[in-house]
Amino acid sequence: MNWLDKAISFISPEWGAKRAAWRSNLDEIRNYDAGNYSRLNAGWAVTNRSAEATDQAYRDVVRARARDLERNSDIMNSVLRSYRRNVIGAGFQLQVNGKNSRINKELERLWKKWCKARNCDVTGTQNFMQIMRMAVTRKKVDGGILFVKVYTNDGMIPFKLQMIEVDELDNMHTGTQKNGNRVIGGIEYNKYNRPIGYWIRQYDIDGFTLSAPRFVPAKDVIFYYTKNRPSQVREMSDMSPTIPRIRDTNEFMTAVSVKERIAACLSVFIKKTLPPVGIGRGTNSDNSAKHDYDGKTLTPGMIKELNAGDDVQVVNPTGQATDATAFTKLQQRMIGAGQGLSYEATSRDMSETNYASARQGAIEDEMTYQEEVDAIMDVMDEIYESFVISCVLSGQIQIKDFWDKKENYLDHTWIKAPKKWIDPQKESNATKTAMNTGQKTFKEIAAEAGKDWRQQIDDMAEVIAYGKKKGIDLGGVIFDEKVESKEEGSKTNEKKPIEKPDDEGEE
Repeated sequence: MNWLDKAISFISPEWGAKRAAWRSNLDEIRNYDAGNYSRLNAGWAVTNRSAEATDQAYRDVVRARARDLERNSDIMNSVLRSYRRNVIGAGFQLQVNGKNSRINKELERLWKKWCKARNCDVTGTQNFMQIMRMAVTRKKVDGGILFVKVYTNDGMIPFKLQMIEVDELDNMHTGTQKNGNRVIGGIEYNKYNRPIGYWIRQYDIDGFTLSAPRFVPAKDVIFYYTKNRPSQVREMSDMSPTIPRIRDTNEFMTAVSVKERIAACLSVFIKKTLPPVGIGRGTNSDNSAKHDYDGKTLTPGMIKELNAGDDVQVVNPTGQATDATAFTKLQQRMIGAGQGLSYEATSRDMSETNYASARQGAIEDEMTYQEEVDAIMDVMDEIYESFVISCVLSGQIQIKDFWDKKENYLDHTWIKAPKKWIDPQKESNATKTAMNTGQKTFKEIAAEAGKDWRQQIDDMAEVIAYGKKKGIDLGGVIFDEKVESKEEGSKTNEKKPIEKPDDEGEE
């Protein structure tokens, strides 16, 4: 109570009591438990800062710790490999959607050839899909990776990719340039925070010696990372929310492993109850011969006398390894949840699932993977467009009106390799029902299966026609030239020739 409360209580005890009760009621009123500084939140000190101000002090440390877990943690790798096999998997197939089928097939053929390691990678060591898998991993661990478009004289076309780690961005190159642009974290921005170029450190072959950084224009760089806030300008490891829990689980499992190794051995300690007495060091009142236990081991059927007063105490650690199962499973479940994945997707443990729960979990996981698929597809789209332009400029393909109708010739889609399902029959029946009821088209179903719908129809027609020629019914449907059509409620029979796709835009 302050002096005013004391004065009011002295003059009117009733008013003083009411004032004290009202003040006590005010102290109990709260709006947000997450915002108060009570005893439970006393150590929770936070501040509001921009994304770059928040990240730059911890970016390198978080990246280094994530890389350490990548090298040494099986749980960390279970998450990373889950992303790799579901985001990229068996790879993507290019389907060119231009109006000229001849040009489409030629571009698809050239793309397949360019995706070989010697043509797409400036180092000649990775093919295109291997580069994409590495990019997904580096984004999860390092926070991002840079694709640099390199134009060389070797290879199929004068266009290759160079992969640059985020460490190679020159953090020391900061400040305001003469043109008014700002350099933050090795990236040069204009007044709208749009990247203008990247300052890349130059390393010698030993990986240590530095030379002057080189400037690469933004049009030749694809920065693949996750942007979580408008003020964010650099990457932060996607694994940062789960790194502490992964390390704690690893340390716990190490302790359990050591305990079980100790429990598997019979440990014995000699407990002496008669301390040495007398004058001088090493004297003892017992003049009988003493047994030295140094270097002694236990053997089957061994009979051994102890010194007088000595006792044997066996070390038997309490607890079993099974006690750690529930804790580890909970931790791994939370690690997966922190990355938007189910426990089954990261642990590969299906012991607690049935078909329905496994299918539902796979659907939810697929929605998480789709975010990464969309991001990596944006990268592949830009790479493909640069590839087509390089093919035209180098004369690998002749397209007279390319520059006038560039968007038409760049139109394409990516078909992802399909997954194998738990029960193919149920999936097949569901697909058939969806197509018969108009919920899906054959084109969509073929895309989900990782196939080109036109090529699939051509293959089906070829196989069915060949089977008919050999007198074998393969169960397909062959349409006759007579097609029944309906117009204004009347039925007429007319012959309709089989239409063949013609090439538009002939040169």
